[in-house]
Amino acid sequence: LNKGDALAALTTNPATLIEINDKVGTLESGKLANFFIASKDIFENGIIYENWTLGEKHIINKKQEIDVRGYYTFIDDEFENNLVAIEGTNAKPKLTLFHLDSTALSTSLSGNNITFSNTNGIFRASGKYNNGQIIGNYQDSLGNYHSFRMQRDSLFESKEDQFELVIDNNTPSVWFPNKAHGFADTPQYKNVLFKNATVWTNEEIGILQNTDVAISEGKIIAIGALLNPNDYFSEEEYQTIDASNYNLTCGIIDEHSHIAISKGVNEGSQAVTAEVSIADVINPNDHNIYRQLAGGTVASQLLHGSANPIGGQAAMVKLRWGANAEEMKIAGADGFIKFALGENVKQSNWGNFERIRFPQTRMGVEQVFYDAFYRAKAYQKQWEDYNNLSQKEKRNTAPPREDIELNTLIEILNSERFVTCHSYIQSEINMLMHVADSMGFTVNTFTHILEGYKVADKMQEHGVGGSTFSDWWAYKFEVNDAIPYNATLLNNAGVITAINSDDAEMGRRLNQEAAKAVKYGRTSEEDAWKMVTLNPAKLLHLDAHMGSIKVGNDADIVLWTDNPLSIYAKVVQTYVDGKLMFDVEVDKELRARDKAERMRIIKLMSEDKNGGKKRKPQPTKEILYHCDTEHEE
Repeated sequence: LNKGDALAALTTNPATLIEINDKVGTLESGKLANFFIASKDIFENGIIYENWTLGEKHIINKKQEIDVRGYYTFIDDEFENNLVAIEGTNAKPKLTLFHLDSTALSTSLSGNNITFSNTNGIFRASGKYNNGQIIGNYQDSLGNYHSFRMQRDSLFESKEDQFELVIDNNTPSVWFPNKAHGFADTPQYKNVLFKNATVWTNEEIGILQNTDVAISEGKIIAIGALLNPNDYFSEEEYQTIDASNYNLTCGIIDEHSHIAISKGVNEGSQAVTAEVSIADVINPNDHNIYRQLAGGTVASQLLHGSANPIGGQAAMVKLRWGANAEEMKIAGADGFIKFALGENVKQSNWGNFERIRFPQTRMGVEQVFYDAFYRAKAYQKQWEDYNNLSQKEKRNTAPPREDIELNTLIEILNSERFVTCHSYIQSEINMLMHVADSMGFTVNTFTHILEGYKVADKMQEHGVGGSTFSDWWAYKFEVNDAIPYNATLLNNAGVITAINSDDAEMGRRLNQEAAKAVKYGRTSEEDAWKMVTLNPAKLLHLDAHMGSIKVGNDADIVLWTDNPLSIYAKVVQTYVDGKLMFDVEVDKELRARDKAERMRIIKLMSEDKNGGKKRKPQPTKEILYHCDTEHEE
């Protein structure tokens, strides 16, 4: 980067970006008097003397006009004729009196006044420079004062090293994201032909042996035996992967996740916070994205916590490592919102001082729902009445006050936004279904739903799905009746059943969570696998293009070393929209690169070549959110 471009980056460029370049950024007649004065080129160790803002002078470093440096003879009765050297810089000279063990004395200069003393204060002197002489007084070790004169014999010859701008050619490129495991280039669509894989389709055709799958432009374009690549990649470059020893599946979908969220997961200030949205705080740099890709997870519903009966809006994302927050969102996905029941919303475990916010009882939770939807219906009626007015009547009528909280609840009533509800106890689950029936909407998903097996028939009748844990129980009072057969019993009752993580670490191992439905409930392997793939896609209304291996679906593909339900299965590759997001061999290369980069940074932090203080590495603390996380980062 040349000096002109560097200066422009500090002046004209930002002025242009914020559209004030007609006032600032250059030194021109008519522009604001904002400038600074330096000793020399600021890119070559120049010292800034003055900073002028709107014509007002601010002194940063006082300029030393007189140069007192040189080699003197100290003339005095006590010291007779002793040599003195004044060296250093003009602004900060260093005086050495050779009679005093040739030690450099503490020296200060203001205008033509100079003072100097040794460290123990036994010798202190002050004088005034004039025309090659310094005349003044000093105090001896007994406290007596004596006059002295210093005659300059010769001028000081500067031996300062010439400033040299050193460019570190080892500076790394920007990565996507710019942290460990970040890509040097953003992943692009790949044309790939997987040969002879064991393919878990999640379709009626079931699991296919020795089958080929072709992907291009982010979509699955062909499935079958002995596919001819020339039929699909006639002119484009493509890669062939021998998948003879691999299982090929669609990517895992996590119905309930709290990763990739910035600055907290709960808005606990009030009972209804339908106006807030996780989509506003997506953190694309969360390392758990990469970790979960390494476990075969390709998409997640990011949810608020469970501090409120009616919480905030969800965000539907694909784990596009290296993308920005907006690019992670799944385009065209339906809107969802988090509801919650149980101990968290009535603040059972929030401490003795959290007894102010309504509700504090399970009965109160029910009334929060009714009150909110009654208000939403009344608000909707106000707008309907206003919109039915003629243009003339509208001119004389104020419109209803816009309420973004109630707007969201109206979306639920109009089946434009769908409810995912944190739940445990069967009586509360039954209550919310009754509220929904009476208010005219359907609950989309009960998540956790650890007592779902008790009301599976009622859930099937209502039309709600369940997204549960595989074998979590007894970690708080309201889950004492949880059993590891829950997922199987719900599935057998005809309820669309998924298994979710609710935990950053478990989001890496959802294949093993699905396998527990086989272990405990003797669910078939295909149905168990659907609990972390096709079924969550159905619950999230994404099954039109995700959740199975079929032509036209998104190329969200995972290659496994073994049966994906096996505890020994490891992910070899993960593709999201046909882009390679995780590769076990590439991961090894990234680890080696990151290790070298880490050592480079530590070395720079330890060096003292610029006079700065040495610093210890400061690790960034990673906070993992759960439904009951109360505080922000």
